[in-house]
Amino acid sequence: MRDLPRLVVPELAVLLALLGAALGLLAFALIADEVVEGETHAFDEAVLLAFRTPGDPANPLGPPWLEIIMRDVTALGSTTVLTLITFIVAGFLAMDGKRAAALFVLVATAGGGLLSYALKLGFERPRPDLVAHLVDVSTLSFPSGHAMGAAVTFLTLGVLLVRTESRRRIKAYALAVAVGLTLLVGFSRIYLGVHWPTDVLAGWCAGGAWALLCWILVLLLQRRGKVESAGTAGTDTSATDDPPPRKAS
Repeated sequence: MRDLPRLVVPELAVLLALLGAALGLLAFALIADEVVEGETHAFDEAVLLAFRTPGDPANPLGPPWLEIIMRDVTALGSTTVLTLITFIVAGFLAMDGKRAAALFVLVATAGGGLLSYALKLGFERPRPDLVAHLVDVSTLSFPSGHAMGAAVTFLTLGVLLVRTESRRRIKAYALAVAVGLTLLVGFSRIYLGVHWPTDVLAGWCAGGAWALLCWILVLLLQRRGKVESAGTAGTDTSATDDPPPRKAS
């Protein structure tokens, strides 16, 4: 009976993750269906205009420094920044002896990025023309690549750190940072007027579902010994910080 919680909790976590992924995909499908039918137009317009000065859609609400902050925040969801973060984390994991985890990071984030690009091509929704764009954009609108990319990258890295880290405070911190950055990036896209709100919501849903599926996959791989778990490291001993002690003569 003492071992029962250890057996039940992991299985319950997998079931909850599957449920969360299914709900995310369902929400994305519902949003996409409404967007295709044009049912979200009034909602999208109302939200975009709510962040602009009444009568002047080119002027965002708030002081000038807020616009500068939003420009900086939105860069965190760019392909360049997300790629750099991914390689930095993968490099750290590889140096820590967790090569399989490093490879998983690269594959998972690249796969999510390709999925986002494919969805954009599939829906071909144009960018908002209701308000002035406060940053330059050139790609399609649905789903938001920044919102989905941030969810895919930050949430996938967050759940992977949870699976490879044993300390609860670090787990909670990693997840809080991942969720916070994902929400901030998506919000910045709406504030800057380069995405409809439903673009961002769909990006969050798809990216969150992808991250949960990655969490389930890495858990299964860890059970089979294919990916390092918390407290484990690779067997690379070719270099150490300190030389071995000399034997006394």
